[in-house]
Formats: sequence, structure tokens, C-alpha cells
Amino acid sequence: MEDRILDSGAGQDEVSLEGGLRPQNLAGYIGQKTIVDNIKIYMEAARKDNRQLDHLLLAGPPGLGKTTLSQIVANEMGVKIFITSGPAIEKKGDLAGLLTSLKEKDVLFIDEIHRLNASVEESLYSAMEDFFFDIMLGEGAHAKSMRLPIEPFTLIGATTKTGSLSSPLRDRFQIVFRMDYYSVDELQKIVERSSEILNIKTSTEGAHEIARRSRGTPRIANRILKRIRDFAQIKGNGTIDLEITRYALNQMEIDEDGLDQMDRTILMTIIDSFNGGPVGVEAISASVSEEKRTIEEVYEPYLIKSGFIARTPKGRIITKKTLEKFGIDKTFQGRLF
Repeated sequence: MEDRILDSGAGQDEVSLEGGLRPQNLAGYIGQKTIVDNIKIYMEAARKDNRQLDHLLLAGPPGLGKTTLSQIVANEMGVKIFITSGPAIEKKGDLAGLLTSLKEKDVLFIDEIHRLNASVEESLYSAMEDFFFDIMLGEGAHAKSMRLPIEPFTLIGATTKTGSLSSPLRDRFQIVFRMDYYSVDELQKIVERSSEILNIKTSTEGAHEIARRSRGTPRIANRILKRIRDFAQIKGNGTIDLEITRYALNQMEIDEDGLDQMDRTILMTIIDSFNGGPVGVEAISASVSEEKRTIEEVYEPYLIKSGFIARTPKGRIITKKTLEKFGIDKTFQGRLF
């Protein structure tokens, strides 16, 4: 998949930018109010009892601030955080190295925790429950198991696919939060905050327009902000106002609903090639020349959440909202939507 401005995953060149924009404490964290309020209580209780915070699972689409919230938790608890990902922990030895480097109450953050391989995951169970790690010394008949104690720590797992987590792993998290897409008002505050940090002049109307078309995702909002800054410098007067914002978004083919060209292609393919559905994701993938996994993980979530596609037992179907968007009669092909 080629680079896409509306992709909610983080590109390599954005890591340093995001680091500078991330709040360092809960007071500066915008959105996810219920989660933030509950985390404050859980952290205060842990501090009162002089213990580590319970293991925490953060689920939800990419770009919503799971890593940021984990770093804030570590900051608020006054401990270090070690950041890794499921695919990066290839064998038990990798996990052992991470766990033995932790000090008491430290945070281990594992992104994409649903992608841990089975043997590594099983080794994690005893570490989470009893704070020890079993390692094997030697091979064959002479192999011996040694129990290695580790300091009490907090594991924070992040996943975009809760259903892909095994039940034994999921059940070992005492705190589970589902992070949801942000409101337009929340995203506007994030855009205005990022504008101040990046020293970008942004009007209230410009920030609102960016927020409105950012698919409920802070990462996308910040990415769009950077791109519109370029348009404002070259085609405008340097200020991100409503006029230059709309011009830039139109040039980037991001429409009023926050959809780009591929989103619209997927919707029109279901309409034109499959009579509005139902159709399987494999058929959609082949028709638009995009990988099935990319369709499922990058494009579909927002189209479903926004009501443009509905998922049924027989496959995906377009909705009344999609027909209205493209000005198609609601009795499309003799079917009443």
C-alpha cells in the first residue's frame, strides 16, 4: 500500500514528530474522558497501597493515543517505561531480557500484543501473575528448568484486534479499556494544541475543518495539519484559515466526510460491481487491487463506523447513507435501502 495521508498507522518519519506533540501528563491529555478518569483512580489506589499499577490492556483502532497514554501512566507513577511490540519479541530469550531489566513498578508496553507468538505468550503468563520467569538450561534429557524471579511490574498491552487475543492472555489483564474515535470538538483542541507547539498560525475555523475531516483520529489530524501548513506557506499567507484548509483538503482529495479516493473507490465498487452487496472482502480486495488485510484493517473500520458500509453474515453491503452521498436513488437496482 502506498503512503496515504488518512492511514492511521505511524510512519517512520512521524515518530519524532509525534513524540514532540504528545502530552506528558493526564492534565494535558485530550479526549477519552471516562478512561482518563478511571486511570486516575487506579493510579491513586496503587500509590496509596505502595504497589505497582495492575496490568492494563488498551484496545482500539490505531492512532488514538494508546502509546501516549501508556507513557503518561509511567510518568504519573514516577517509573520508567520500556516500549516494544509483539512482532519484535521473537523468542523467549528476548522476553527474558526485557523482564529482567525492569525495576519494581516499571511499565512494560507491548504494542500489537495480539501478534506475540504462542511460546512467548505462554512464558508471559507466569510473569504477569506470579512475577517469575521459567527458563530452560541445557537441551534434551539433561535440560533443567530454572525459575527466575522478576520485580513486580505493570504490563500495558495495546491491540487493534481484541478478538485476536487468546483468552488466557486477555484474562490476565485486570484493567481493560476500549479507546474510541474522538469527537470533532476534541480533535479541534488537539489541532490547536499541536499548532501552538509547532508554531503554526491556525484559525479556529481552519482547526475545526481539519478536525471534521480527520476520521476521529488524532494522528491523522496532526498529519493533515502538517500538510496544510505547506499549502498555507506556498499558496496562502502562512496562516491555516478556512479557505486554505478547504483548498488543501480538496487538493489532497479528502472530501467532506473524511474519505479519500480509495475509500470512494471501495464504496463505488460495491455499488457498481456487486449491486450494493453483500460481497466478501476477498472479492472487494481483488476488484480494487488492494490486499485483503489492508482493506480489513485500514479502510473498513472507518467506513463501517461512519455508516457507509454494513457488515452482515453474507458479506459487506452499502447503506442508505452511501447512496445519499453519491446521489443514487434509494431504490437502487430495484432494492429498497
